[in-house]
Amino acid sequence: MALTINTNISASTAAGNLNTSNSLLQKSLARLSSGSRITSPADDAGGLAVSMKLSAAIARTDATNTNVANAGSFLQTQDGALKSAGAVLQRISELKLLSTDVTKSASDVANYNAEFLALQAQLTSTAAGTFNGVSLFAAGAAATTLAVGVSEDGAQTLNISQSALSNAVGLGAGAAGTNPGSAASIGALVLGTVTTAIQNVATARAQNGAETSRLSFNADMLATNRTNLEAANSRIVDTDVAMESTKLARNSILVQAGSAMLAQANSSSQSVLRLLQ
Repeated sequence: MALTINTNISASTAAGNLNTSNSLLQKSLARLSSGSRITSPADDAGGLAVSMKLSAAIARTDATNTNVANAGSFLQTQDGALKSAGAVLQRISELKLLSTDVTKSASDVANYNAEFLALQAQLTSTAAGTFNGVSLFAAGAAATTLAVGVSEDGAQTLNISQSALSNAVGLGAGAAGTNPGSAASIGALVLGTVTTAIQNVATARAQNGAETSRLSFNADMLATNRTNLEAANSRIVDTDVAMESTKLARNSILVQAGSAMLAQANSSSQSVLRLLQ
């Protein structure tokens, strides 16, 4: 290689290698300090795009899981109301039988009737219950449903019931006014209608339990999906600390070696001065 003054090829080559090593060193430092393998879009453009989609899916999964949990709370509140209605109906059936005791005076029967009317009012109050402003039970004679999203993409839903408690316990006018919730007095009440109402409430609680169980299984699936989405995203964006630490040590040595060699290359042209002496 010719000896020249204006151009120092060795120094230029050493400077280029030093810049490359320094750039790699800075990347390793950024990745280790941030914990992220992708510190700029240029690091992995395709991976960044996939990561953004996975992160969005994780956020939607969290939101869906919250909705499922809230739906579960709705059903638990509804079941508490149904349990209370069942207990009220059991007491009404007990009062009906006690009021037919031949040893009871008219005053005793009047006392039973007063409690019966109070229990009717309790059934009405229970049927009008709400959860965060949403009715626990259907207002009409037929049950209605609420659709709960159970997948992060919104493609899958699960219907939970708003049972028709008013109809189940006979809060309407009813035939001859003999329904448990609408009879004018305990004397006009037919015991068979009470047992039917108790069966209706029991059926509603069974439906409630089945829907609660399904929600629980869906919550488990969402938790599993979230874990796997996080794992997939981690493989794209998270820094492998062990591997990156090894790269950091290698690049640090290369930077130090490159600096030393650049200094040697810059001083090598001084040999030309000897030729000029």
